[in-house]
Amino acid sequence: MQDLWEKLVQIVMLLIGILEDIGRFGLHWLLLIVWLAWWLWGVNWKRVWPVLASGAWLPVVLLIFVSALVWSQLAPSDCSCLGFVTVANFWWQLGAVGLLAALTLFCGWLQGYFDWTPPEIELEPAGATDHGHGHGHDHHH
Repeated sequence: MQDLWEKLVQIVMLLIGILEDIGRFGLHWLLLIVWLAWWLWGVNWKRVWPVLASGAWLPVVLLIFVSALVWSQLAPSDCSCLGFVTVANFWWQLGAVGLLAALTLFCGWLQGYFDWTPPEIELEPAGATDHGHGHGHDHHH
């Protein structure tokens, strides 16, 4: 019976360790996870694609370029992320921001492929309705 109890304690300790590892992973990547979740389930890509196609892609490309430029000036560094080649400052930041933009567009494609369009939420108030007594109102009652 003692042996069974020790094995049960070991299993519980392993499960706690696994949960801690998952929690650390989630916290480390939390911003990216929230970003991708928003673009996958919070944005109606059926409305975004036509806007991008009608010319909004150009400001997005400019924003990608400027973001990488600002990042390269705020935190200048070279990246040896591939292990065998060093990528110069600005270029690796541009690659990272471009990858984030590509992942965002992939979320839009994925939403369309699986038809995960979020429900419409009306932000405008409902129009004035006739309240049934058949005359108009002016503001001089």
